[in-house]
Amino acid sequence: MKKILIATNNKGKAKDFESLFGPYGFEVQTLNDLEQDIDVEETGVTFEENAVLKAETVSKLLGIMVIADDSGLEIDKLQGAPGVYSARYAGEAKNDEANIDKVLSELQGVPEEERAARFRCVLAVAGPGIETVTFSGSCEGTILEERRGSNGFGYDPIFYSPEKGRAMAELSPQEKGQISHRGAALRQLEARLPQLLDALGGQQ
Repeated sequence: MKKILIATNNKGKAKDFESLFGPYGFEVQTLNDLEQDIDVEETGVTFEENAVLKAETVSKLLGIMVIADDSGLEIDKLQGAPGVYSARYAGEAKNDEANIDKVLSELQGVPEEERAARFRCVLAVAGPGIETVTFSGSCEGTILEERRGSNGFGYDPIFYSPEKGRAMAELSPQEKGQISHRGAALRQLEARLPQLLDALGGQQ
């Protein structure tokens, strides 16, 4: 089976890509599947910069096509924070619960109409002899005052989708995919997939 590498250690993100590439006969691998330890320092100040940095760095190391994702939560009341620091908002340990607690604490007492937020995602595709391309998506919502639901990961329990009338963590994976920032970026990627896989096919 042909393989494609997603430059992430996040199992939740990997599942999103498996559903996209599985029908094309590709096995999705992540950094967790590699014998070598690859950790790209995310020094960019935007999601796009970080996604491109990860994709190009890992692609050059391994000599294959790589897809990298950088995504996070932007809250208007917090001037766009946590933004690119979403995964480490409460510290370097990447603790989802601690990150959620910090956001809820910072928005304590803020009325519903001032809790607007969005999830944003940028995918970067890099490979030998291929010009790096990016795809982006966003999902608008508001920040709840308490957690709801047990699905998803990250900030999903406190992100309310007006379109679905529920928190992101209360949605099934299929429902989430219909409206999510990553789902939107993946649909853009899917539109270009035959062209990208033609290029990838010559590398296998």
